[in-house]
Amino acid sequence: QVQLVESGGGLVQAGGSLSLSCAASGRTTNSYAMGWFRQAPGKEREFVAGISRSGRSTRYADSVKGRFTISRDNAKNTVYLQMNSLKPEDTAVYYCAANSGYGVWTVPHEYDYWGQGTQVTVSS
Repeated sequence: QVQLVESGGGLVQAGGSLSLSCAASGRTTNSYAMGWFRQAPGKEREFVAGISRSGRSTRYADSVKGRFTISRDNAKNTVYLQMNSLKPEDTAVYYCAANSGYGVWTVPHEYDYWGQGTQVTVSS
């Protein structure tokens, strides 16, 4: 089992940047593929980015490709999401999630563990 805690959210102007972190405790993160999801009010939770156990494979939602970067430091049991060129439509609660399988996973129900989320608000 693993516990996930996100941090780094906040309020930023359009065009700005934020860096989210997801710290894991319990079982080490290199036992899990990791993902970032987001959920805006009244909308379903959607995939943002995913990374394999080793970090060699990543996938992104089309809406964030070229602007967001997912990375991981297994020695620190931490996964990151660097968000650049933020847009108002990026406003949402961002969640970190862990999947005990291999590869990169993009569907919420494929993930076994979730953090509590961190709010990201982008003003226009």
